[in-house]
Amino acid sequence: MLINAVPQRQGAVGPRAAELPDGCVALSELAGHVLGRPVHHVRQTREVSEVDRGIASRAVLTGPNRAAQLAALEAPAGPVLTIGGDCGVELVPIGVARYRHGPGLGVAWFDAHPDLNTAESSPSGAFHGMVLRSLFGEGDPEFAADPALTPGNVVLAGTRVFDPEEQAAVSRGLAVTSVDALADVEKLYVHIDLDVLDPAEFSGLNYPEPGGWTIPQLVSALDALSGFEVVGAGITECVGTPREVEVLEPVLSAVGRLLVSGKQR
Repeated sequence: MLINAVPQRQGAVGPRAAELPDGCVALSELAGHVLGRPVHHVRQTREVSEVDRGIASRAVLTGPNRAAQLAALEAPAGPVLTIGGDCGVELVPIGVARYRHGPGLGVAWFDAHPDLNTAESSPSGAFHGMVLRSLFGEGDPEFAADPALTPGNVVLAGTRVFDPEEQAAVSRGLAVTSVDALADVEKLYVHIDLDVLDPAEFSGLNYPEPGGWTIPQLVSALDALSGFEVVGAGITECVGTPREVEVLEPVLSAVGRLLVSGKQR
């Protein structure tokens, strides 16, 4: 298993976005300790650039940050755990997994938000709210994945805040809300935006939303995926301090179990 720490913050524009790189470091250090693996720190610039065609920091996201991630995934030794940074860091590892494993790849998307906006529909211009839509090959052509995820092969879990365009995307079948729909999925990628958790459960959230899960609920949902061959995972949107992230040890252990022992159905 390879652990990549990707401290990108330009995909988020909220008040705590500048804390994402430090949160990434804190969480990745804990992950390395819990999973007993070295951490590879993928260099990301902290510079931001202006909104361009509806996307904040477009030049940074499509330039040095993306190039560094692609280089880090050229020859992974087994499954890769990506620690973000904002959710935009998932564009590269999920895109690479889709290229390597084919149209049967599925994604379990644990997130308070479906991240299915486009540059036209996004209220903020923050790419972290567009990344899953991009992975379906839709939206801005500089971000649209090719090959794209197969519609219906993504299950939303713990998702509770939808913009109108995102709800429309779900209604036409891009993503589903029941893991049973993934019966034909051959391999699985697991995405965890920590805001799937309730803010009272973990305080180090970049974009907290009320009504979220407890840590035991998330661990149970992850363990329920053990029947899949999990080929990669990502954990994103952490702004917690080293002390705050300690409560996430059970989540990291559950992800580790999937990455090392998940088997094909």
